[in-house]
Amino acid sequence: MSSTPLALFVGLPNPTISDDEFALFRETNPLGLFVGRRNQREPEQTRRLIDRFREAVGRDDAPVFTDQEGGRVQHLDAGPWPLFRSFGQFAELARRDFDLGKKALRLSSQAMGAMMTELGLSSGCSPVLDLVFETTSAVIGARSFGPDPDFIAALGREVVDGLLETGNMPVIKHIPGHGRATLDSHKERPVVNASREMLTATDFKPFVALKDTPWAMVAHVVYSAYDAELPASVSPVMHDVIRNDMGYDGVLISDCIFMESLSGTLPERVKQVLDAGFDIALHSHGDIPESEAAAKAARPLTEAALKRIDAGKARLGNLKIDFRAAHAEVEDMFASALVS
Repeated sequence: MSSTPLALFVGLPNPTISDDEFALFRETNPLGLFVGRRNQREPEQTRRLIDRFREAVGRDDAPVFTDQEGGRVQHLDAGPWPLFRSFGQFAELARRDFDLGKKALRLSSQAMGAMMTELGLSSGCSPVLDLVFETTSAVIGARSFGPDPDFIAALGREVVDGLLETGNMPVIKHIPGHGRATLDSHKERPVVNASREMLTATDFKPFVALKDTPWAMVAHVVYSAYDAELPASVSPVMHDVIRNDMGYDGVLISDCIFMESLSGTLPERVKQVLDAGFDIALHSHGDIPESEAAAKAARPLTEAALKRIDAGKARLGNLKIDFRAAHAEVEDMFASALVS
């Protein structure tokens, strides 16, 4: 096993790690594990799964991510965990009472972060900073705070800071913006034809405002004003736009490479992400042959990526709160504002 982890997250089909998977992870040393709803049944099982992955790769702090935004995207929904509201609902509250909306969102983010940190999860891959319009693909919908980039940035800041305070890593997504995409990148390749001026003034703006966030997830969306052929996640041109034009210097991880916006085999997709200059390819599910193939296509993390990862870890706080009590307090705020 190389001492430097591979620039790769792997996934699992089941709620346990088999002996063969354990051996594969020990041999290949992927940076992290992505767990979904299928992998998380209840707290002790989730903790055992996370501990076993970290044992396999020999790193107690190996990152383990999930999708936990709130609303319809929360993979901690099968066990005894509270269900969190969508960003769209917090936006509605904030439009009625901006200060109350921000306060509720900060507390909810702290509750969610504390819940994940207690389980051993490193991140819920949140918040979503994409704009939403009437034409936006339904894959975004209530996951967004709305169409106003400044409003999104203000609410997104509450999520980022609330998660950091509780030791959970925020991941802003889907940089540089999925909101103008009319197609679902899980199923097909969206193309955004907006001008550079339009994108800079709107879709890119929340990501620039929160560019100090330690991690960001890159969209599988074509921005034809910059690169007419390749989705951002595999485009060297868009890598330069994100790093130079937008000024983002944190960790850049692709959206899941299983999504159909990308083309080629899974190993080819891993290579495309890394060849474009991004730090990490996300392989969020798959069986042993798929994970093995992805690992063979990956390469060790660069020195620059390792430094970015360490810089992000240094930002994590250790705030301890009762996440159930905090979640209940947030619900009381909604009830007092008569927002359903």
